[in-house]
Amino acid sequence: MKAVIFDMDGVLIDSEPLWKIAEVEAFAKVGLDLTYTDCEETVGLRIDEVVQMWHDKVKWTSKTVKEVETDIVDILIREIRKQGKALAGVLESLQKIGAAGYKIGLATSSYQRIIDVVVEKLEIAHFFEVMHSAEHELNGKPHPAVFLNCAKKLNVHPKDCLVIEDSFNGVLAGKSARMKVIAIPEKSHQSDPRLVIADTTLDSLNDFVIEDCLQFWD
Repeated sequence: MKAVIFDMDGVLIDSEPLWKIAEVEAFAKVGLDLTYTDCEETVGLRIDEVVQMWHDKVKWTSKTVKEVETDIVDILIREIRKQGKALAGVLESLQKIGAAGYKIGLATSSYQRIIDVVVEKLEIAHFFEVMHSAEHELNGKPHPAVFLNCAKKLNVHPKDCLVIEDSFNGVLAGKSARMKVIAIPEKSHQSDPRLVIADTTLDSLNDFVIEDCLQFWD
């Protein structure tokens, strides 16, 4: 293990409930009555892909796909600034990994302007050598590109990277990149049987132990 790459939403910040608020509010403006359960089905996907998916199904005409996408991001940023908070064990694990000499990266489906707001709100930007958004990729998760290019920027081979993810789409992306993956699923996804593809599952970053991760390479 030479680097640890963190997902952001649901791993560093408790943003999944905030994404649901943003999606429900924004989609309601174009006549789409989503539930929080509907939103759970698209966790881990890039937001432009989510909006396009729903537009293909409903075909609203009052706003463009891009306008709805922008509306969701604006509402999300509003909610992060108002009530965003780090998940359990985030600061401690980042300190621990950095002190042990491992490189730390961030690879997320969220756009760069969301990344900027999150790391500022949580005061954690200084921990990351690389922060890479799938916004700059042709495909979002579960495609592995965001992880592969994060590793490239870290100058670390993918096989020497450990990914920490919360969603099945993210875990699948990490495994497709040939990286080791720890799943820390959000509460509504803890029973998802597909997460068995992760190398291990934790309840929170409070349970993260570097020495336990090294066994993945034994």
